[in-house]
Amino acid sequence: MRGIAELPLHSGHVPPWLATRMKRLARLILILLIDEYGTKGVLERLADPIWFQALNNLIGMDWDSSGSTTVTTGILKEILSKEELGIKAAGGKGAKGRKTPAQLRQICEKYELDSNEYVRISRLVAKVDTVALQTGYRLYHHVFFIDGEGNWAVIQQGMNPKVRLARRYHWFDVENFTLKPHRGISGIKLEYALNTVDKDAKDYQKTLLDLVREDPRKLERELRTIMAAAKGYRLIVYRPYEGLNPSDTIRKYKSLGQIELNQRALKLARELSITGYDELLLLRGLGPSTLRALSLVLELVYDVHPSWEDPATHPPDPFKFAYAVGGKDGVPFPIDKPVYDELIFFLEKLVEKNPWEKTFIRNVTKITRNWNFSEEEKRAT
Repeated sequence: MRGIAELPLHSGHVPPWLATRMKRLARLILILLIDEYGTKGVLERLADPIWFQALNNLIGMDWDSSGSTTVTTGILKEILSKEELGIKAAGGKGAKGRKTPAQLRQICEKYELDSNEYVRISRLVAKVDTVALQTGYRLYHHVFFIDGEGNWAVIQQGMNPKVRLARRYHWFDVENFTLKPHRGISGIKLEYALNTVDKDAKDYQKTLLDLVREDPRKLERELRTIMAAAKGYRLIVYRPYEGLNPSDTIRKYKSLGQIELNQRALKLARELSITGYDELLLLRGLGPSTLRALSLVLELVYDVHPSWEDPATHPPDPFKFAYAVGGKDGVPFPIDKPVYDELIFFLEKLVEKNPWEKTFIRNVTKITRNWNFSEEEKRAT
């Protein structure tokens, strides 16, 4: 897995002496970035899995940990809440994530933006990575960044306790939420994933919307028939699509969880005459198990198939940025406090906007661009 961040689930915490330095350094980086690229440019970079991981490594967090998401976004949110930099953040890990709508409404009031639209975006982004894209990872972290112009980015993360790995999803100013919407997905590519938002998913989505207009009782009967056929029962009416093995197909779906139809949600979808896949995803009660059931009916009854391609982007991990001050768990070396403090002091001077120093830092960037580390020093934390 060379060149890939696996994001293993880590426990523990950041010691106070390091957390204080992380916040000071991250604040200076944000100020310099906004000055150089504007708030939209910062959001674009946060939505880049490679850039975000580089930031995490630069401030001294474990280079490959699930905490690289939760800790770094938490630090950014805290800084942005205290500083008037033109960007704010809502949400967080666990219970904090569920406060996203209320926090977004406060931010939108401050920026004079339509809060209903951004709350809807927040919900839809979470629904896509929970329902429309199913990989065995359960979301537990959701942070929504937004600037005064209405530009936004979302960083959310799911966990798979069985394999003890996390997967991070990056979003930025999406127009179409249901056709290849992610800016990037950081994680190990799986053999298959139920992907109903693939770039070629239009026909599948259209047929799915046609299907939910059917009587929910009819859909339940079709699902039971499929399950019976998979158990070997000889059926007069039903014939599996030629060339497909119902048992193998069902086994693939069951590997992602239960296969059940939420009748109440389907009745509501029919009553509302839903016309868009995004509307369907936002429907209360339509969860992963119901979408699995509907997709199974589509595959084995109507010969309409979702994509099973995992859209993880496999970003190369910018490990070399961990050499700036070291890493929390000692990789590539323990945090060097004097160097960390010297870096903060230098950037504080840079923030004072001395033109010569800005030219100097750009020249240093050119010098270090092609520098490579020793692969032997790249160890899992």
